[in-house]
Amino acid sequence: MSFAELNLAPMILKAITACGYTEPTPIQVQAIPLALAGKDLVASARTGTGKTAAFMLPALQRLAVFKKGGRGAPRILVLTPTRELASQITDATRNYGRFLHLKSAVILGGTPYREQFRSLSQPIDLVVATPGRLVDHLQRGSIDLSRVEILVLDEADRMLDMGFQEDMEKITAATPADRQTMMFTATMDKTMAALAARLLRKPVHIDLSEPRSTDTTIEQRLHVADDLAHKQRILEHVITDSTLNQAIIFSSTKREADRLARKLNEGGHRAAALHGDMNQSARNRTVRDLRRGRIRLLVATDVAARGIDVLGISHVINFDLPLFAEDYVHRIGRTGRAGANGTAISLASRGDIGALQRIQRYLGRDLAQHVIPGLEPKQPLPSRRGPDSGGPRRKNPGAGGRRTGGRPNVVVEYRRRASAGSKPENGRSASKRRTN
Repeated sequence: MSFAELNLAPMILKAITACGYTEPTPIQVQAIPLALAGKDLVASARTGTGKTAAFMLPALQRLAVFKKGGRGAPRILVLTPTRELASQITDATRNYGRFLHLKSAVILGGTPYREQFRSLSQPIDLVVATPGRLVDHLQRGSIDLSRVEILVLDEADRMLDMGFQEDMEKITAATPADRQTMMFTATMDKTMAALAARLLRKPVHIDLSEPRSTDTTIEQRLHVADDLAHKQRILEHVITDSTLNQAIIFSSTKREADRLARKLNEGGHRAAALHGDMNQSARNRTVRDLRRGRIRLLVATDVAARGIDVLGISHVINFDLPLFAEDYVHRIGRTGRAGANGTAISLASRGDIGALQRIQRYLGRDLAQHVIPGLEPKQPLPSRRGPDSGGPRRKNPGAGGRRTGGRPNVVVEYRRRASAGSKPENGRSASKRRTN
């Protein structure tokens, strides 16, 4: 199928051609005709499948019909969880709508109000926004959502994970009941289904998501840590394992990646950091050293999760759990390459319960908990059941250990304890999180 067969306006087709695109992706083939027909949609698709165009092209088709938006009253509203995604959607709007002479605005938290007030004081066709700042404008009366014809909820699962459910519902309540709504999500569980039932009208479901199970060649383990110092000691034990050839250790922040790499080097390990503050040549050099075996431990933020393909990676260690469950799968996929066996180890404290439950819910099972003699947690994770618990508890003692009495899904390891622990770092908790 070609874009021409989707019956888009000539000016939109001209823009698509100018962008160099010739054939729509599977999500675009399925979603665009339904959206053009005015259907509400719930589409499950991972990042990188072309979902932005899947909702933006039908939205622009609606705007191609000559009817301007009112002053501060957009016809199209796209809600997205982060500034980075909002920027990508704004770029797509400019590229695909370059010949339509539209007025659009981007409403983001953490940016000055002045330009946003100026944009919303004029007639406007399309707004891309993050939930918190948009609710602020609603309360100030600087935006009018009563003329919204199409509402797009992009990465709706991430908006829920980030605590935006109340904001999302305030925003949708301010839009017309007869609007067309398109929801895009990487995951579709009971929580997402309930949200869709409240916000959409008889939606058509499209599922192009990846299988949620992870490769059976990857053994997945969970270690519970009381605090940052305890987490550091568990890491010191893990990296002395003789089966560890090379490992990627994931950190949630650039600063923590640098700190951890420096500490590992001081302990005599061949370690290096990899994150977004490094220039491209430095990043390329680090990855090259990893491939050549000059680096045994790479401490990385999620900038490395989707791109590194090194056959020597025997272990992935989540020093910090990812905020989003989909990122967990991308991270641990750096090991177990080309049919080799791999080990994925996650460290979690009580403050990580929410992230852990999202991961287990996404996988459809619990991670097997391992305990190192001498490094047992004093504060075990509370057992929670129900829709967010990640499924029923399974008796899965795993390999190389035994299950302790009265504590299901816990493995005691009989490997030697690392001889050198790390000094406690006062004033910092393992539960303290920052995004990269």
